[in-house]
Amino acid sequence: MMESQSDFEKRLFYGLLALLVWLPLPVASNRPWAEAILEIWVGLLLLLWLVGWQRKTVALGTGVIGAKPMLWLLAIWLVYLAFALFPLPLSMRLLLSPESARVYQLAGVQGWTSLSVHSYAGFLYWMKSAAYALLFILILLLVNSKRRLVMLAYTLVLSGLFQAFYGSIMTLSGVEYGFFIKKEAYLGFATGTFVNRNHLAGYLEMILAIGIGLMMASASSATKKRTWRQYLRMLINLLLSQKLVLRLMLAMMVIALVLTRSRMGNTAFFSSMLVAGLIFLLMLRVQSGSFGEMFSRRETRGTVILLCSLMLIDLFIVGAWFGVEKVVARIEQSSVLHDADRVEVSLNTIKLWQDYPLLGSGGGSFYAAYPRYRPATIGAFFDHTHEDYLEIAADTGLVGLGLLGLAVAMSFVVALVALKRRRDPLMRGMAFASMMGMIALMIHSTVDFNLQIPANAATFMVILALAWIALNLDKRTGVQHSST
Repeated sequence: MMESQSDFEKRLFYGLLALLVWLPLPVASNRPWAEAILEIWVGLLLLLWLVGWQRKTVALGTGVIGAKPMLWLLAIWLVYLAFALFPLPLSMRLLLSPESARVYQLAGVQGWTSLSVHSYAGFLYWMKSAAYALLFILILLLVNSKRRLVMLAYTLVLSGLFQAFYGSIMTLSGVEYGFFIKKEAYLGFATGTFVNRNHLAGYLEMILAIGIGLMMASASSATKKRTWRQYLRMLINLLLSQKLVLRLMLAMMVIALVLTRSRMGNTAFFSSMLVAGLIFLLMLRVQSGSFGEMFSRRETRGTVILLCSLMLIDLFIVGAWFGVEKVVARIEQSSVLHDADRVEVSLNTIKLWQDYPLLGSGGGSFYAAYPRYRPATIGAFFDHTHEDYLEIAADTGLVGLGLLGLAVAMSFVVALVALKRRRDPLMRGMAFASMMGMIALMIHSTVDFNLQIPANAATFMVILALAWIALNLDKRTGVQHSST
């Protein structure tokens, strides 16, 4: 009986891993049919888990129980999005969103209507949001052992490695293909199976954070003086070790990140590694009470050496070979004039938000609401603005932006608490990965729309979940987990 229980949950876990590998492949799942696959896949996995729970073949773990505040917040977010889709009388719409009521009146629509100016887009937005929330829950339910946590992390790293290798080969060879389709845009830049190089950069930022977390979890803490024979033996062990393979994977992803030539993608990655490293050292300083005691700890010295080597090797060696100077040149050439269209769209999006300040124009309605604010001098069609915060505020208002901001802030605090309290190297490494991944994408989101891309939004939910897992997994003694 126990074997069948284990096999059932194991299959669900492998189904989850397969989903995470699949998501970036079909142009980052940024097509209606790919979004439908995501929603059906997640829904089916959770439905099967519920069947197993009803039959008592699976059980809630400490990860889910410890993440109750986050689960309540996600539930409130989904209810809030659904509220914007329900028909309301004119008097209530005038009170809650006068501009939405005026838009429907101008369109000649009478009677009860929703607050969203595009109900169908709002429904699709709700479906995607529900899929992301359920994915978060599935990760907490199925990643219930250290072994599975490592498998999850390595699966994502391998997915990032494939995207990096594929994107780099396409760029360096001149054979420019995306997902079985010849590229028409971003020729000469690494895009992997994504359409937009900046979105591949956003994906790699998060995967690199997870890889660095794994490196930290396995960082050597030895500090005793050694003979040359011992050092030689250590070198041979390193060359044959899994750690070196992981380090080469990270180097390959950094190469691809540089080849995207994404200004904010590269800036966000190196900045997040630096900021997360400083926060990590600050947390150790708080624990130790003094810098002298902190740096006398073997664990601290190993982590500092690891982070410094990552920064130096990736930035100055790998980057120099594969054109980091071109990224720097693009950053130096950045100006308001150079990015005039982006700035114009952002300014117009602020005007859109000002008309729907509290509740927004409706989830996913940006492409329908924005044309009213687009000047005649800009003929291009924009389905997104190049700033996640502005688009979320325009779509869901300050209430929606506040709910999502609270979810990220809560997870960030949980990652900090895990860094401070946990002594397990794996848990601390995953807490660091979560913190670094959040910082990277939050920086990148100031000039791009990564959170509107399903593969990146789903991976970001994994990043958030890692914080809660790092704090709560194996926290209680005597908790039984699956062996795989």
